[in-house]
Amino acid sequence: MATTNSQSSTPAKPPLRKPVFIKTGDLKPETTGLTLIVKVLTSEIVVNKGVAASSSSNVRNVRIAECLVGDETGTILFTARNDQVDLMKPGANVIIRNGKIDMFKGSMRLAVDRWGRIEVTDSVTFEVKEDNNLSLMEYELVNVAE
Repeated sequence: MATTNSQSSTPAKPPLRKPVFIKTGDLKPETTGLTLIVKVLTSEIVVNKGVAASSSSNVRNVRIAECLVGDETGTILFTARNDQVDLMKPGANVIIRNGKIDMFKGSMRLAVDRWGRIEVTDSVTFEVKEDNNLSLMEYELVNVAE
């Protein structure tokens, strides 16, 4: 008579990795998976309107704010969407997890999509270096022929 093994065959979860924090001054175009601790300097709402959802008659609000954030190495514009706008108040210190760099009109913008997270944290000890704004630097895509 054959016996069966009753152990489940669920795969083991991979171990959690410690986040690698990056400085604002080290950000590069088109990078993803970024974790930063930054201070919010300014926050300006650029879009605040209701949009009708296509599948129903519900109207949902769309809010987009441009926030200048930075650390001791520089600053960059952060694009906050909807609920993120409430967290990005001037003077707040936040941890941005799984952020990404989007290119907008040739300049870098930091953003967090649905796979990332923003957390408000305790006060930070650094002074923001405001004279190194990475969003003011313009980039151009150049195709290199081989």
